[in-house]
Order: sequence, then structure tokens, then C-alpha cells
Amino acid sequence: MLDLTPKEVSERSALRINPLKTCQPVGAMYAALGVHNCMPHSHGSQGCCSFHRMFLTRHFKDPAIASSSSFTEGASVFGGGSNLKTAIKNIFDIYDPDIIAVHTTCLSETIGDDLVTYINDAKIPEGKFVVHTNTPSYVGSHITGFSNMITGLIKYLSENTGIKNGKLALFPGFVNPGDMREMKKIMTLMGVNFTMLPDTSGVMDAPMTGTYSMYPKGGTKIQEIIDLGNCEMSLGLGELTSSMPAEFLDTKCKVPYQTLPLPIGVELTDQYVMALNRFSKNEVPYALEEERGQLVDILLDSHQYTQNKKVAIFGDPDTVLGLAQFALELGMIPKYLATGTPGKFFEEKANALFEKFDAEGCIAKGNMDLFELHQWIKNDGVDLLIGGTHGKYVAKAEDIPLVRAGFPIVDRYVHSYLPIVGYKGGMRLAEMILNTLMDRQDRDCADEDMEMIM
Repeated sequence: MLDLTPKEVSERSALRINPLKTCQPVGAMYAALGVHNCMPHSHGSQGCCSFHRMFLTRHFKDPAIASSSSFTEGASVFGGGSNLKTAIKNIFDIYDPDIIAVHTTCLSETIGDDLVTYINDAKIPEGKFVVHTNTPSYVGSHITGFSNMITGLIKYLSENTGIKNGKLALFPGFVNPGDMREMKKIMTLMGVNFTMLPDTSGVMDAPMTGTYSMYPKGGTKIQEIIDLGNCEMSLGLGELTSSMPAEFLDTKCKVPYQTLPLPIGVELTDQYVMALNRFSKNEVPYALEEERGQLVDILLDSHQYTQNKKVAIFGDPDTVLGLAQFALELGMIPKYLATGTPGKFFEEKANALFEKFDAEGCIAKGNMDLFELHQWIKNDGVDLLIGGTHGKYVAKAEDIPLVRAGFPIVDRYVHSYLPIVGYKGGMRLAEMILNTLMDRQDRDCADEDMEMIM
């Protein structure tokens, strides 16, 4: 490796090596799975759909259902209208969902398929729905696709009847089912009546019953999505991920909104709880105060192990920003923050965070890949990595411990059932980080003892 500082490394504009993202349809498919009795539909080749299903299935260890328009050479040349209309009929006849959520692929986007016309011309059974969103993979990332699909659901379904329902609309961001459960738990404790879109709890973490169910019990119901337009306000968690659907709901149905960072760690969870407090006018219950106090106690008890430890954090932008703030609360130095999602928003938010905590010498970059992050670490190392599975190759090469958090995690189990948001999620993160650092310390001590013996 060249001896260069991160700012001196030449930019690669036409090539990504081990990208820190995947394509839009993966996010769109995940969002659609968070709708009750919904069949995600990939309008493109069968190979695209298979890859996206595989990507989600490997992370959640649960089957990600989806159908495909199965383009052939003919559809690629003449358009996929006939394929989509046939697919819609077959899906309703064979799989009987309540709603089909169509997303596009590179192929259908490149040839310019007019999905609005195709859907309008399709034969849709009474009481059933078909929605769509455009998700070209050569723009944005899976985070963009996730936001686009939620926005598409609102565009097709949500209505403002003029009669408020007293609910809070919550957009949870691109998080695991375990995180969504924790967000719902906190809202319930705060006495908030809410609708969450999407809600993959009870879908991608459905229990084993002995009988396969294509449509598990979880997910946001269609009527709830329609009724989003009557909510008192909406709250978007994960500013980069949830701003688009929150803004669109306001534009279409006049539902005022607020966006907040993902509630990871003490301060960001405080912000979430206080936003719920302002909405509900209910006092914060002791159960939440107790959890907060326990988390603060853990941070105080363990500071000697985390103080001034340098960490590199990579993954989805909102998750990375939340993890970075928690690292700073632990007394760590988030030396490198990296995401594959393009846009200046991530870097602006990260730099504001560095300034707030007087964290000098820290660098954040969007539209980045693991190869470049590895180069940064080669030139100026860190004590810990936090991110998804694919960081293990950097960790092994540089002999740096890795804490797996975020997406995707394909070489571990149970992670998607357990939260990293909320005070409970903070305790789990602290446990993983502290035990990983202490394991490394024990190993280093054992190596030193062995050298003395030799």
C-alpha cells in the first residue's frame, strides 16, 4: 500500500471494489415485505429477483418472497408490458396477495417501461391493489430503493379524509425487525397510538409454527397505509432514509413531519423519547428511565476500556451516524466513517457530529467502498471495526477486531432479532464492543506472557 493520507488517495469515479451498498431493488423488496399480505414484484429479469431475494434471505435467515416479470430477449427489446400484465394476473390467481408492490430493475429502467400505463391496463381483482416505484440500480443504493418504495405506497394508497385519527405515522428507517419491535415498545410505553410503515417485525422474524405461511401475521395493513393521510403528524427515523416519505406524506395529505437520527445510544434515544412525549403529552414512564439509567451506568463503569480507542465504522448512512455518536458517548474516536450511499448529506452530518464532540482528525465519506477504507486503515490504523460481514476481510488482513452491526450480516445468527436502537439496543452494542475489546486485551496479554516465557 502507498503511504498516503486519506485525503491524498486518488479518487476512483468509474470503479467500486467491495462496495458498501447494494442496489435499489433490495431496499424496495425489503420495504414491501413490511406490508401485510404483500407480494414484492421485480419487473425485470429472473436473475435480478433471485439475487435480491438471496441477499435478504442470507441476512435475515428467513425466506424473502418475491415474484418476477422474467424478461427474455423479446421483452428486453419490445418492452415488458405483456410480462407485467400476465404476472399480475398469475400472482393474484396463484398466490392471492392483497397487494402487489412492483419495483423496477436496471433492464426495465433502461428500456423505459411505462409502469403506470401497464398497471392501469392490467386486470386487478376488486379489493386488491397494485403499486409501483422506480428503482434503477445505477442510481443511489438499497437505501434509496427502500425510501422510494415507501413513498410509492403513500402515493398510491394514502388519503386525507379531513378527519384526523389521532395517530403518529412512524417511518423507522432501514433497520432490522428487532429494531422495529424496540421502537414500537417505546411508543407503547409512551402511550402513543401509531402506524409504522414498513413493519417487518412478524414477517422477517416470524416464529416457527410447523406450517409454512407465505404471508406471516406481521406487516402494516393496507387500511393503515390508506389512513396515514389522517395522522396528526409523522416522525421519520434516520434522516437520510425517512425524509422522502415523510415529506411526500406532508405534500400529498398535509401531515406535518419531523425527522430524527436513528435512536442509537443515549442522546439520540432521548431525542426519540422526547419527540413522543411532545406528541402524546404523557410523562416518560419509569421503565424507560430505568433502562436509560442502566445504559449510562454501563458507560461509566466501562470507560477505561473504550476511552480514546480509535474505531472505523462502515455501512448504511443513518446507521453509521448513529453508531458514530454512540462511539463518541463511549469516549471512542470514530476515526473513519464510510458509507456506499452517494450524497453530501452523510458527510455534512458526520462533520457536524465531529465538531459537536471536538473530535479532531476524523474523516467521513459517502459513495465509498471497502477497498478505500482498507487503504485508509493501512496508512493509519484503528483499534476496532464496526460494520457488516464484508469488513471481516479487512479485519483479518490488519488483525483488527470486528463488531458486526448493520447490514448485511450473513455469517452470524440471531442479530436481526435483537435491537441496536433504544436504550436496550445501546446496552447490547456496549456489550458487544466492550467484550470484543476485552477479548483482544486478554489475547495481547497472553501473547506478552508467552514471549516472556520464551
